[in-house]
Amino acid sequence: MILNPIPWPDGAKCAVAFTMDMDADSILHLAHPDRAPRMVSALSMLKYSPKIAVPRILATYRKFGLKQTFFLPAWCMEQYPETVEAILRDGHEIGYHGYIHEHQNELSRDEEHYWLQRSLDVFTSMTGTRPEGARSPLYNFSEHTADLLIEEGFKFDASLMGDDIPYILETGRGRLIELPSSWALDDWPQFMHSIEFNYLMPIRSPEEAWKTFWAEFEAAWEHGGLWIAVWHPKVSGRLSRWSYTERMIEQMLKIGSVWIAPLGEIAAHVQKCVDLGQCTPRIDKLPYYAGRVSPIRPRMPLPKAAE
Repeated sequence: MILNPIPWPDGAKCAVAFTMDMDADSILHLAHPDRAPRMVSALSMLKYSPKIAVPRILATYRKFGLKQTFFLPAWCMEQYPETVEAILRDGHEIGYHGYIHEHQNELSRDEEHYWLQRSLDVFTSMTGTRPEGARSPLYNFSEHTADLLIEEGFKFDASLMGDDIPYILETGRGRLIELPSSWALDDWPQFMHSIEFNYLMPIRSPEEAWKTFWAEFEAAWEHGGLWIAVWHPKVSGRLSRWSYTERMIEQMLKIGSVWIAPLGEIAAHVQKCVDLGQCTPRIDKLPYYAGRVSPIRPRMPLPKAAE
C-alpha cells in the first residue's frame, strides 16, 4: 500500500515515536490572558503536566532505554526550567512548539518570525543549542511557517498529516523533512474534557483509546509506515492511561522489528536515505495556494429560478 517505502534501520518494519507536547498552562494564558491567574482548578490540571506526568514519563523511558522527543513552548521552558533540565539530563530531544502556544496561522509573517526568534533565544540560553525540529501549536502551520523554519536552520517539521511516511516540504527557500502523524494518534480527541477550553468530548477509557492507537500501529508495522503519537503529558500522563502506554511499549518490543527513536534521528535517517538514493519521498511544494481560491460572493442577488 505504500509505494515509496523508507528502508528503516536494521530491517525494522516501521518507525515509532511517542512524542510529548508539554504545553502546561501556556494554553490557558493564551486563551484567557486576564482571567487565567484566577482559574485555579484549570491551572492545577495543566500544571499536572510538568509536576507529575513528565517525571512519570521519563521514568518509563528510562525503564525501556528509550530516547524520545518533547515539544515545549519556549514560555513553558522559562516557567519550568527543572523540567527542561530533567528532559535533557535523560538525553531526550526538545523541539520548538511556539512561544506561548500561539496560533501561527493567525499571525502575520513578521509576527510569526518574531515569536520564533524569541523562542530560539530561549532555547539557546537554556539548552546551549537550537532545536532541529518543530511542531506548530495545534497543528496551525501557516503559509509562512516552512520558509521561516528553513531560514532558521531547522531540519524537520512534525505538524502536518499529508502522508503515512516521511515526505519533503519544498519552498522557494529550500526543503524540510516532514514527519507526519494524524488525529487518530492524538490523545486530545480521546481524553480531553475541559469547560475552560470548550472541549466537552466524552472521556474514553484507556482501553478504547488504546484500540485506536494500536490499530494504527498494526497498519504501520504491516506496511512499513511511520507511527507518531502526538500526546500531552497532562492528558496521557494520567495514571491509568500511562499504565496502558507502558503495556503498549512492552507489546511493541515483544513483537519486534520496530524502530523506536526520537524524531531528530528519524529525520536524519530519512535524509541519509535520500542522499544515498535509497528512497524517494514524495515532495509537497508550499504554499499550496497563493491566496483565496473560493468563489467571491456576488454583490447582486442571484436571479430566481423559473417556475
